[in-house]
Amino acid sequence: MHIGRVFRLIGLLLCFLGLSMSIPLIVSVIYKDSSTRPFILSMVLSCFFGLTVFFLSRGEEITHLTHRDGVAIVTLGWLAAGLAGAAPFLLCGALDNFTDAYFESLSGFTTTGATNLSNIDQLPHGILMWRSVIQWLGGMGIIVLSIAILPFLGIGGMQLYKAEIPSPVVDKLKPRISDTAKTLWKVYILITLLQFALLVAGGMGAFDALCHSFCTMPTGGFSPKNASIAHYDNPYFDAVIIVFMILAGINFSLHYRLLRGEMTVFAKDCECRLFLSLLGILIILVTFNIYGSVYNTLMEAFRYAAFQVASIITTTGFVTADYDQWPSFSRNVLILCMFLGGMAGSTGGGLKTMRILLLAKHAYQEIFRIIHPHAVTTVKLGGRAVPAEILSSIWGFFILYLGIFVISVLIMAALGLDVISAFSSVAACIFNVGPGLGSVGPVQNYLHLPFLGKWVLMFCMLLGRLEIYTVIVLLMPEYWRK
Repeated sequence: MHIGRVFRLIGLLLCFLGLSMSIPLIVSVIYKDSSTRPFILSMVLSCFFGLTVFFLSRGEEITHLTHRDGVAIVTLGWLAAGLAGAAPFLLCGALDNFTDAYFESLSGFTTTGATNLSNIDQLPHGILMWRSVIQWLGGMGIIVLSIAILPFLGIGGMQLYKAEIPSPVVDKLKPRISDTAKTLWKVYILITLLQFALLVAGGMGAFDALCHSFCTMPTGGFSPKNASIAHYDNPYFDAVIIVFMILAGINFSLHYRLLRGEMTVFAKDCECRLFLSLLGILIILVTFNIYGSVYNTLMEAFRYAAFQVASIITTTGFVTADYDQWPSFSRNVLILCMFLGGMAGSTGGGLKTMRILLLAKHAYQEIFRIIHPHAVTTVKLGGRAVPAEILSSIWGFFILYLGIFVISVLIMAALGLDVISAFSSVAACIFNVGPGLGSVGPVQNYLHLPFLGKWVLMFCMLLGRLEIYTVIVLLMPEYWRK
């Protein structure tokens, strides 16, 4: 690993984040709130440290990045982003200690949506906008953005792209990786603007519409309202946000192909068919479970079931109901949704539909081999054979996920959380959902958790966002040996 190259890029990243604070700063000036000076100071600090790191490592020319460089830049870059993002929360007094501010910031950048803030409605507009901006940047990935805007990453950019989007199959849309990143961001921005326009057309204020659009496409879930989307109690807003949460949970390369005129691309993609089928089945199951027991009409039950299932399975985390009060079956379905997650290549978290599909196909192949021991079989996806190394990588990923999940739940339980809260807090953070059940449910927050518990959950957020391998590799002694 080339330390100088790594820190040179992280310095540029800090400068970029400092400049991005101009968005909430402008909002703060427009609304004349108390966050103007904190944002100016945060911008200065972020740019100062970024430029300092950049110039101290200026002897390193960034002409080629190795795989090890990519892993370090992505992981350390995310940690550095959390530091930069925490400054406004501390300086404006929204949170009074570093742990809580870093938790809020990292939760935003990893698009987890778990919050330590209460009385969100009373926060300055600048801070509310900053919470949305960091989620929007984290959704498609700050590193992918860097690939798109920094031309000298044209050679080694693939290492960053693979580390940033460690899906089972990296979908390269263009010959140059920088062009792929730009294409993904164009699609991301276009869909964000479309949602903003539809929310404003339905009567939502421009500020709230922009905040919610910034937090829907990255499947983040931060809202400028304490009650989240439930604050509006508006079926039109629910419907618009449901549609865009689902779009955010679908592979963005499919959106690109759809915009290019491939009208049947969703129907042809086997992962997309499975994702949408699971979504529909789970919505129906929850609808009939809460009909009569929670809601008096079938349409009302469908409205709330559709929103919460879509919100959790895409790992967005918006809320229109206190689903912690729903029947046990529905709550368990929502826990299942956390594990499932969105599609590979989407901004959603979870295990991802493609991994689940390949695990199921591989399990069936092993059963088939027991019945037909001499048969020669291969796992296929979309008519193409899946390489053995991808299957082994997915099984390794699954085992690591399970092991880290169990250890984290045991730590949270040892810190005093009840079984439901310990289990759901880890699930909500490692799968980047946000709200869980019990003491971290949809009408609660994470402020009351022990100091150590918050750091455990922050580690889970980072693991979930970077899909384990990128972070774990950095912790291995072999990584640091020449």
